[in-house]
Amino acid sequence: MLTKPDKATTITLWNGREISRLGMGCWAIGGPFYAGDVPLGWGEVDDHESIRAIHRAVDLGIRFFDTASNYGAGHSEKVVGDAIGNRDDIVIATKFGFATDEENKQATGAFADPAFIRKSAETSLKRLKRERLDLLQFHLNDFPLEASDEVFETLETLKAEGKIDAFGWSTDYPDRASRHVARKGFVSVQHTMNVFEPVPGMIDVVEKHALISINRGPLAMGLLSGKFTPEKIVGAKDVRGASLDWMVYFKDGKIAPEFAARLDAVRDLLTADGRTLTQGALAWLWARSSRTLPIPGFRTVAQVEENAGALQKGPLPREVMAGIDAALASL
Repeated sequence: MLTKPDKATTITLWNGREISRLGMGCWAIGGPFYAGDVPLGWGEVDDHESIRAIHRAVDLGIRFFDTASNYGAGHSEKVVGDAIGNRDDIVIATKFGFATDEENKQATGAFADPAFIRKSAETSLKRLKRERLDLLQFHLNDFPLEASDEVFETLETLKAEGKIDAFGWSTDYPDRASRHVARKGFVSVQHTMNVFEPVPGMIDVVEKHALISINRGPLAMGLLSGKFTPEKIVGAKDVRGASLDWMVYFKDGKIAPEFAARLDAVRDLLTADGRTLTQGALAWLWARSSRTLPIPGFRTVAQVEENAGALQKGPLPREVMAGIDAALASL
């Protein structure tokens, strides 16, 4: 087992529990699902390897796992449930808002009415084998502000009933992140953040209201893992090969040229002091704010081990952070 991380790589949750400031994102282990012919997953998966990887993460001190009701049309939640069950020392965060058909692995729409929210929560409880959801997050990124009031009133009710412990919003909009901070139980915002997208406006909201900043895309959908060359193409069932508006890091299944240039500019800085590129990208997030909790994806034991290894070196030094800023500003 790895040595216990220091205070720079721990975070205190809403329930007072202190955990490692690193979670694992469970989108990729859900396997394929689609919107028509458009892939929304990360390709085929081996459930046995996924479970081994989750167990290895736990062995290495990881206590936070993030999934969603639609990942793999529910398959991700089931795998997490099989691996972890109702262990009370592990925090499971899930999300609602996108409906899927489990049988044909198809997305069927986006919903946010109280009946849907309640049904989604109950389904997640069953798949995850939990008695209560630790953190339930609203998954609709740009949902209208005023209409969101009813959504979070429903979440307050679920909390009062003991169905959930806390709630948050998965959104990249600071005005949405700040809309419900006064509600008891609103503890987090999940948002895109990485070396290429420092999102200062969102971090301002997070720090002002002492929220937890759950960082999705901390490795820029794998770009910051360093395993992609300009010629490498992702698999046919991989969402990174789809022509989606928000898919900025990859185009037609290959690294987008502008991001390849940015990666080249910061590679040596991120890998200083013996870090892998992945570990440097996670260390950048920890240095960016004390409220960050990155959730890199994984599919293998080896990926989990590399991710968790970042905890041993902690945040990037201030001078390296300044060097990264300068390198990116020069492009």
